[in-house]
Amino acid sequence: MLNGFKDFILRGNVISMAIGLAVGAAFTAVVTGFSTAFITPLIGLATGSVGDFSAAKFAVQGTYFPYGKFLAAAIAFLITAAVLYFCVVVPMTKVQNRFAKEEEVDIKAALRDCPRCYSAIPAIASRCGHCTSDVEPDPEALSLAKLPVQR
Repeated sequence: MLNGFKDFILRGNVISMAIGLAVGAAFTAVVTGFSTAFITPLIGLATGSVGDFSAAKFAVQGTYFPYGKFLAAAIAFLITAAVLYFCVVVPMTKVQNRFAKEEEVDIKAALRDCPRCYSAIPAIASRCGHCTSDVEPDPEALSLAKLPVQR
């Protein structure tokens, strides 16, 4: 029972996930610090609030609602999401698309029925392998196989 758990923990993807979580937590701390130190004071200056915008709150019947903290957290989230998208997701998508191999077309996979004997033959065949009668190849299958259209 413990051997299975040990194998699970020592898999490469579990260790990579743990490292990713640690780096993500550190990155989130940096973005939160940047948002608190620079972005929320700038918003406070723009809206006419004096001092730290994250300390902004309103009261309803003696209960205080610190909406500034929520806005600071939302701004930190948006910055984190934007940086991750533009610095990780977009470049990785470009790299994957560059190295993605084109799927090879199996020219024998597309089948059709022979009009004479009704046996399954490849769509690009010009002669039936069963009854040896001449048949017209499917032009769409020929174009997928990058073969010239026969007339």
